[in-house]
Amino acid sequence: MNKIKKLAQLLINENATKRELATSFIWYYYATTQTELTLSEVNKCFVDCDLPKYNQTYLKNDLRASKNVTKGTKPNSYKPVSKYSQELSAKFSFVTNLSEEILTDDTVLPDSLIKSTRGYIENIAKQINASYNNNIFDGCAVLMRRLLEILLIHSYEAVKLEYQITDNNNGFKNLSYIINHTCSNKPYTLSKDSLEVLDKFRQVGNFSAHRIQYNAKRKDIDNIKLQYRMTIEELLYASKIKK
Repeated sequence: MNKIKKLAQLLINENATKRELATSFIWYYYATTQTELTLSEVNKCFVDCDLPKYNQTYLKNDLRASKNVTKGTKPNSYKPVSKYSQELSAKFSFVTNLSEEILTDDTVLPDSLIKSTRGYIENIAKQINASYNNNIFDGCAVLMRRLLEILLIHSYEAVKLEYQITDNNNGFKNLSYIINHTCSNKPYTLSKDSLEVLDKFRQVGNFSAHRIQYNAKRKDIDNIKLQYRMTIEELLYASKIKK
């Protein structure tokens, strides 16, 4: 669960009103990013937290009447007043406290798939999901490529054929070579569907890492995430990390 959903859930558990939820969302974004929210952006917070939208007219009137928020510097925007910010920062300190814990929803890779594998694999998977959930799609694509490469290498190690993908310095060859070798020689069992999309995952990650004027979009990840999930599952078994 990401931080804003956690905040919403805690407030709902306290029977907070829609106005209180709205002002807390305004505080959340101002506290974490110094962003003032417009009415439509407040409503997007409700949608992102799987809550019903706020009637735009009621929302506008409620925010005007609230003593916890005030008009922002940009047109039709709102920010929290200082006293309210201090109160919520003390009450919900997890929002502003820096932590190495990765708060995520299992959007790209389900927790049930990755749980109880290896710590570094679980951590990368959480970063993939967190990047996707927070619209950091270039980061998501690069991390997806990284996890793919790790599991391909582990799959070679599982059948004691890692020497086939190492160079003269005992380092591993690049991902393009590993994928081509895997598709040509089939050193372990992967489905035809997975073999056909391995290089697509590599390309998406490479575009985000190396194309100067390229920025990944949500649809770029959405177009491959189901196939990616299935391939990662196959590789977890091929590498004998899952049995």
